[in-house]
Parts: sequence; structure tokens; C-alpha cells
Amino acid sequence: MNETLEPIVRIRGLEKSFGTHRVLNGIDFDIRPQQVVVVIGPSGSGKSTFLRCCNGLEQAESGTVDICGHRIVDHGAMLKERALNALRTEVGMVFQSFNLFPHLSVLHNITVGPRMLRGASKADADAAALALLKKVGLEHKAHAMPASLSGGQKQRVAIARALAMQPRVMLFDEPTSALDPELVGEVLQVMKLLASEGMTMLVVTHEMGFAREVADVVVVMDGGEIVEAGPPSTIFSAPSQPRTRTFLQAVLSRA
Repeated sequence: MNETLEPIVRIRGLEKSFGTHRVLNGIDFDIRPQQVVVVIGPSGSGKSTFLRCCNGLEQAESGTVDICGHRIVDHGAMLKERALNALRTEVGMVFQSFNLFPHLSVLHNITVGPRMLRGASKADADAAALALLKKVGLEHKAHAMPASLSGGQKQRVAIARALAMQPRVMLFDEPTSALDPELVGEVLQVMKLLASEGMTMLVVTHEMGFAREVADVVVVMDGGEIVEAGPPSTIFSAPSQPRTRTFLQAVLSRA
């Protein structure tokens, strides 16, 4: 990751409330190309809302979000839906709950986006999808239906589907939290591969081992704020903030 590059994600003064509850309280943060940023913190700290504001799934009340050269939030005003859809071809998102189309085969789940939104031919889309399925270790499941897959396989298909749009940034919202423990590793392995290939990634996760091993920057959130951010070696070995120490002591004692 080249720290001299201009940020591909720039967030300033981001605020978001649900009713009277302030979820994000003035977030400022930059992500540079090829950087892997992992966001950790207690439940309810605003991590997923922060992520969802980065591709327009949640509308902030104030602040700015610039991503891939698009200003998607400008002091609370958002891009129109058509412009947001164009942005989302550059920003892939992987959710907790897979969100595969149950009536479509694995191959069709992956090709539907490139064919409808990028105008890819069936042959080109199929070839790209098969290459992505090989990358995630599921080329033998191309014609399977989602209902026949394990949770880990479904999440790997979801990652392949997001990659099929050739995104410049990948967002992961607790991608292993819905998986049985024995299936977590296969998903994290794919994410490690993407990181090694230089994919820009923003990951919300409870997987401390992944954060320690793969992140360039670990962001600690609590109470809708960034408590501190830094390299994993600093955050895990010498955090500067008491809230970070308390959170890590609680999480690591359960590991």
C-alpha cells in the first residue's frame, strides 16, 4: 500500500442518528488505494452504520463522503438513485446474510450484475464468473442452487458476485458473523487473498486474528466515534485509549 496516493475514500464530519439516538458523531477518516482497514469495537458502536454510509445504504444527516471520485454525501444530501447505482458498480459490498437470489444458480447469481449493469455478454460474464468461482474455491458449484450450499459457501459466492462488478473498493459488514465457527476460516482465507492482491478493503469484523494479521490500519469505534486508529501492532499491543484496552481485554479473554 502506497501511503503517498490520494485517498480513495475521504469522510469528514459524518453524523447519523436514528430518532433521538446519535449513532455516528463526527467521523473523519481516509482510506488509500490498496489499504485494508478493519473496524472493530463493541456492538452498537456504529461500525455497520459507518460502513453503510459509505455506499449510500444509510443517509447521514451531515458531513461529506467522497468515494472513488464521487461525493455520495454532501452535508446530508445524497446522490440521486441513478448516480448511486453507478457508484455501486465501483464499490462492492458483502453483507452478513449473503443476500443471494434463491431462485438463481450460483453462476447466474454472479453474472446477473455484469450483464444487466455493465452490458457484458453471456459468454464473457460466464467466463469471468467461472474464474471468480475458481478463485474462491467453488468452481464445482457453478450450477448449484443457493439452498444446497453451506453458509461459508454462500458467503464465498457473495464475495465472487461482488467481485464480478470489478469494484475498486470492497466493503465487508461482519461477513463471518452468521457462520458456524468451523466455516469462518474458509471465508477469511478468501479475504486474505484479496488483500494480498491489493484490493482496497473496509472490513467491519469481530475476528481479531484477521484484524491483527491482515489490516494495514485498525479502527476502534465506540459510542459513534473513532476512539483511535493505527497499525495492528500498536492497537493490539500498546493501545493509547482506556476504552480500547477495556474492549480488547473483554474480547480477547473470550477467544
